[in-house]
Amino acid sequence: MRVVEFQEYGGPEVLKVVEAPAPEPGPGQVGIDVACTGVNFVDLKARADGYRVPRLGYVPGVEVYGRVRAVGPGVEGLAVGQEVTALTEGGAYADVAIADAATVFSLPGGVDLRTAATLPAVLPTAYALVHAVGRLKPGETVLVQGAAGGVGTVVGQLAEAAGAAAVYGVVSGEGKAAYAREHGYDEVFVGEFTQAVRASTGGRGVDLALDPVGGETFSASLASLAAFGRLVSFGNASSAQPWSVGQPELYPLGVSVAGFSILTLARTAPTELRALAERAFATVADGTVSLPVTAEFALEEAAEAHRLMGARGSTGKLLLRVGG
Repeated sequence: MRVVEFQEYGGPEVLKVVEAPAPEPGPGQVGIDVACTGVNFVDLKARADGYRVPRLGYVPGVEVYGRVRAVGPGVEGLAVGQEVTALTEGGAYADVAIADAATVFSLPGGVDLRTAATLPAVLPTAYALVHAVGRLKPGETVLVQGAAGGVGTVVGQLAEAAGAAAVYGVVSGEGKAAYAREHGYDEVFVGEFTQAVRASTGGRGVDLALDPVGGETFSASLASLAAFGRLVSFGNASSAQPWSVGQPELYPLGVSVAGFSILTLARTAPTELRALAERAFATVADGTVSLPVTAEFALEEAAEAHRLMGARGSTGKLLLRVGG
């Protein structure tokens, strides 16, 4: 079978298409013939920085859509030939991927096949940020970094549907700002945002801030909170030192900071992940949210997909086409 792997860390050029034996599922695992796989920023972090890479050569990719190829011992409720979408521990840039059965999901009704590959990582993450961790209430305000990306696209729609009084986004360029305004955002700021947030909220700040960037952006998001506001960190795209907060930051306005990683939740609380995913998938099935696929690449073009995402020129969701 074909896989896209890297034997060293670096730019998109380190991604190479090679032939490898098809893997077989072990106990509690499922083998999937991959039709398409989502491209996520975590894939770029793995390639460039070794994020969550246990060893080289490594095959990136954490979300797939395809058909069950084989099931390992102890797997129930999944059958060979069944259409599924799955969250993986890497390895999705391939003709065949392996996933734990706990993170393999039947397709919800009414979901088209291209959308299916965008579901397992992005949608539950967005749902958790708004509801399970962010605990957004009607009438509250939200500030979202990366508003035009995959997670940001869904968060804007979920926050609007949840009755947010205003949804503010932050993006890196005017083209992305126009895209975000079409997906649930009331105002979108390009680049610096702290003064604009205060101005738009009458000096109050926002009730909920969502940050996948870290570093200075994390600190600025924290400073943009209203009294009793919440900040949820769900990534460190800046590769800055891990954030640290304490009494000086939290006590004056009674704010709080939380964190979320769907890949970590899959390891530590798979039952909670499944319940979260089912609630999240329902929002696509009922039309509450949509996640546009804005660019597709062949498996052999994975490096081009990484270049586009790494140049911060992409919006919505990027896919790799793998099988039929």
